Amino acid sequence: MFGIGIPELLIILVIILIIFGVGKLPEIGSALGKGIKNFKKSVNDKNEIANDDTKKQEEKK
Repeated sequence: MFGIGIPELLIILVIILIIFGVGKLPEIGSALGKGIKNFKKSVNDKNEIANDDTKKQEEKK
């Protein structure tokens, strides 16, 4: 995973806790989760559109 191991992830987590505090962590996690979900949905929608276009072009031939 990008050469990042458990110790590095723990250091990153501690830095995030110091910067944002424990109270903001659930809000940040929720926003991050929603962002990832929307990104995946957009990618899947774009792939479906591309597949539909490919099928239409193949049908024309």
